[in-house]
Amino acid sequence: MMTLQPDPVLYSFRRCPYAMRARLALAVSGARLELREVKLSAKPEAMLEASPKGTVPVLVQTDGTVIDESLDIMHWALAQADPEHWLERDDPALIAECDGPFKHALDRYKYPDRHGIDPAEHRDRGILFLRQLDDRLSGAGQLCGSTRGLADAAIMPFVRQFASVDPDWFAAQNLPHLKPWLERHLASPLFAAIMQRYAPWSPGDAPVAFPHVTG
Repeated sequence: MMTLQPDPVLYSFRRCPYAMRARLALAVSGARLELREVKLSAKPEAMLEASPKGTVPVLVQTDGTVIDESLDIMHWALAQADPEHWLERDDPALIAECDGPFKHALDRYKYPDRHGIDPAEHRDRGILFLRQLDDRLSGAGQLCGSTRGLADAAIMPFVRQFASVDPDWFAAQNLPHLKPWLERHLASPLFAAIMQRYAPWSPGDAPVAFPHVTG
């Protein structure tokens, strides 16, 4: 009797931008996965055994190999299948700026009480990066050309988070190319698929198949 091979397991948290970027690449690649939504205040032991640092996303492959960095998961997914050629539209330096200085400013803008600082100062630093993106988008409409790619998927969830801190303030900013870019990504079937809501996973739960969609 044939034994079915289990699917890789993805531990994720719906609202985490790192997990979002990983899910975007996994979804567009068509990867078969079991999705396990995590409650961050009660992280499952199985996830912590796989990745003791306790952050999402965590991908556990069928052979037990663990990938627990979001960009590494994106590259793994697109190495399996890259139907939209996302790997051709990558910009490691721009993504590093997003993950470094911009994320630093974003955290202090969004959570000023944690850091004991003036959020306006860090909001002003963050908007400098958004203006840089706006300039890039004024050409072809996406960050690395006329169609979405890895750079767009890696950066967009963090722009979304920045915009949501104070939507009225963000709406008043002069970002004529970035705002439509963000709106298009948020309105896409791909984003809708990866933002479906699931109950937090517990051992013994029926497997939840990871969604994937193009468009």
